[in-house]
Amino acid sequence: QVQLVESGGGSVQPGGSLRLSCAASGLTFSSTAMSWYRQAPGKPRQRVAWINSAGVSTSYADSVKGRFTIFRANAMKTVYLQMNSLKPEDTAVYYCNALELFWGQGTQVTVSS
Repeated sequence: QVQLVESGGGSVQPGGSLRLSCAASGLTFSSTAMSWYRQAPGKPRQRVAWINSAGVSTSYADSVKGRFTIFRANAMKTVYLQMNSLKPEDTAVYYCNALELFWGQGTQVTVSS
């Protein structure tokens, strides 16, 4: 079955950086567009970044544009989210998603001084 396993979350001060990873199995990764979502307490889940299967096309939520970068390594079946210039409002559980159907377990990101 499809499994998505996120890692790399943690606590960081405002202005800091984190890199999230999502290792995929059970699907043809190189043919699958991938996304990162986040959900803050009391708010709906929001897509923050998307990347096509070849890794040449991406899109971002306006709130993270210019600060976050999504990229992938198809040989390693892994998608990444590089997060720079983090703000307290980026605090959320971050989820990896495939095909708008499959979800990882989530990883907590906390930005606080």
